[in-house]
Amino acid sequence: MRLMLVAGSSHGHFTQLLARYLGTEPLQATRNKYANGETRFELLESVSGGDVYLVQTSADPVNDSLMELLLMAQTCRYASAQRITAVMPCFPYARQDKMKGWQQPISAKLVANLLQAAGVHQVLTMHLHAPQLQGFFDIPCENLSSQLLLVAWIQQYVPDWRQAVIVAPDNGAVKLATSISEQLSIPLALLHKQRNFSNEIEHMLLVGDVAHKVSIVVDDMVDTGNTLCFAAQHLLEAGATKIYGCVTHGVFTGQSLEKLLQAPYELFACTNSLPLPERVQRERRIHIIDVTSIFARHIQKKNSPNFMIKMQRAPTSELFDVDDLESSKNAQGEKSVQTRPHGTRRVSSK
Repeated sequence: MRLMLVAGSSHGHFTQLLARYLGTEPLQATRNKYANGETRFELLESVSGGDVYLVQTSADPVNDSLMELLLMAQTCRYASAQRITAVMPCFPYARQDKMKGWQQPISAKLVANLLQAAGVHQVLTMHLHAPQLQGFFDIPCENLSSQLLLVAWIQQYVPDWRQAVIVAPDNGAVKLATSISEQLSIPLALLHKQRNFSNEIEHMLLVGDVAHKVSIVVDDMVDTGNTLCFAAQHLLEAGATKIYGCVTHGVFTGQSLEKLLQAPYELFACTNSLPLPERVQRERRIHIIDVTSIFARHIQKKNSPNFMIKMQRAPTSELFDVDDLESSKNAQGEKSVQTRPHGTRRVSSK
């Protein structure tokens, strides 16, 4: 099947980098709004019989991005695409994955149902807030990991990382933190949050020893920044000498950037799974890790006519490693970290 990319309006730069890795160009399409605010989408090229990848992330405004993706999927289904994959670097409504009361919805499940109803055959995303979200789908939902590149960033930018401690700022980050600490063969610490009746962080309990050591805080995302800032302050009070932070998704709502810059982080890293504000891109203490190579490699494998044969014969590590792809040039001057063969790293910045 011919590989085809269709770009949504949420993250054009991500789609450009992905297209460059894949050696193709996004199909021409019309994206705008009608006078009454309804979303309009129209393909200007044929997708008949194609292996179509719709690229749309959970960017603000989230509801508009989601609605546009649903229209993109239905358009491709009506246009006789053979396979439709939704490439969603950051999955929308991922934190609304359970009922906290009988009067609340499970919004992530509804999003999964809508994608299937629109005609999506499979979903390709990264670092779901809760891995059990994959069970919401009756179609394949592949949850890629940014861990390889986060580890590469730690090894390149954290001095004396071999004597550092990986810190999970809450219970939800324990699995990622444990995996990274095992890969680096360094200790793990955990911060347990205690909230008041207003759902505000009231106290943090540290489990583990960070005194006189470098602390590396890892999480799936930064949104308001409250958890990461509380964590950094608590680690400083517990005797940490230096503090670094890295996350997959940089949501950066409200005053989160200002909070992080005031917090005692030496450096902070996030990926380009979401479009980042210019003020984040300009900040020298924040590094942006390019993860498009991970998506590109996965798409290449899925699109290959010999993929199923290789999958039966080769271990997973051989199928989904990150190849030595050419370093991308970021027009906004973003710093990108890529993993190369034999464990060496490369960082490129314009």
